[in-house]
Amino acid sequence: MMHKSTLIVGIVLSLACRIDTSSGTQSDLRKTGVVHDISWEFDRQVYADRLEAFWLGTSIGNWTGLITEMDKIGTIGPIQTGSFYTREDWGSPDEPNIWDEGLPSQISPSIDFVLRTQDEIWGADDDTDLEYMYQHIILANENPMLRPEQIREGWLTHIASEEENYLWVSNQRAFDLMRQGLLPPETGSPEHNEHFEMIDAQLTTEIFGLYAPGKPDLGRKLAHLPIQTVAREEAEDIALFYVTMFSISAGATLGAKDPFTASQRYQILLQAAIQARIYLPEGEYPAHMFDYVSQLHASGIPWEAARDSIYSHYQVQQNGGYDITSQELYCNGCFAAGINFAASLISLYYGEGDLTQTIQIGSLCGWDSDNPTATWAGLIGFLGGRAAIDDTFGLNLSRTFHIHRTRQGFPNQGIDTFSNMALNGLKVLDLVQQLERSIQE
Repeated sequence: MMHKSTLIVGIVLSLACRIDTSSGTQSDLRKTGVVHDISWEFDRQVYADRLEAFWLGTSIGNWTGLITEMDKIGTIGPIQTGSFYTREDWGSPDEPNIWDEGLPSQISPSIDFVLRTQDEIWGADDDTDLEYMYQHIILANENPMLRPEQIREGWLTHIASEEENYLWVSNQRAFDLMRQGLLPPETGSPEHNEHFEMIDAQLTTEIFGLYAPGKPDLGRKLAHLPIQTVAREEAEDIALFYVTMFSISAGATLGAKDPFTASQRYQILLQAAIQARIYLPEGEYPAHMFDYVSQLHASGIPWEAARDSIYSHYQVQQNGGYDITSQELYCNGCFAAGINFAASLISLYYGEGDLTQTIQIGSLCGWDSDNPTATWAGLIGFLGGRAAIDDTFGLNLSRTFHIHRTRQGFPNQGIDTFSNMALNGLKVLDLVQQLERSIQE
């Protein structure tokens, strides 16, 4: 009898194979979200608007998800947090996370959206600051395919070494190794970095997919060394999955001037996920998790039941080759790339391309909840455009960003705007285009 997860793989590959990229107009192909060889010609103003929406959406998802970060990690090991949140907990008082000794979040006493209006400033955090830093390093070196020395110099210049530097696990270890003279990619190798399985690479590299719209292989090349700076094995594959999804989704927007509806966004995201799944190595836990969550969603069960199932399946029973629990790590690997990947997929599937619904599910799902919320809110924001985000919340939201909350050494005392960050993103696209042309020549 065929195992259900095997059946899901067949369905995914079947759907992917039905998408014929050898015929049809480029506009038609963009509707599928699967375009691997597209023209670099696109409306720069529209793309800049989408990049601005990416930064705004990411910030909303990041700060909202931080309220519940590490509130709920399960009931295994010395640190136990009781029953997971459900949809009924949205708007309720926030429960303490695993660090704050019984206190609710300092960001908000209740679980709700975090929004900044025009007279306020968005602070940088680990879901935005290293991507901001990589964009700056690329432009400073006029090189989108960063070299090991350039990455190390950028990290040492823009990350504080003595005081609080807002780095954790693998990122912190990689930074310590750089200070000792080691260069990427050795800073992310299991030989030197014992935290290589953690979630860190996802947080720092998704934007590389937006630098290569519709060209996922190119996006993966751009992100290869930044990812290996802090990750290996399955954590590296998961980070590449997100880069691939961002690239394919971005390719679907080229030529489309009007913002996509939630339904259209959902179709783009699902098609991008199907294509990105093909890159996940068979027999390893990320592919198993993708297929399992796909199966759970297809069964029609509520997202809470799906979340409980991945907890039981992967952390309690350790199926699919996911053996984090047996490693007896701090907080049972609550920072790990794996379980957070599975939780992220739940908010992707059940969020259905709707910005608020996706953020709510991601925030309540558990573990490192600010990461999936930042990821999908950034990509959904990109697909919808900046005006759509304001309309969603009925507010004229802030476009000002303070990178010096977590990093250092940037112009204007670290005060920037999303519109300027978007224009810098276009400059990176220009460099990527030049790079690709030089490779082809």
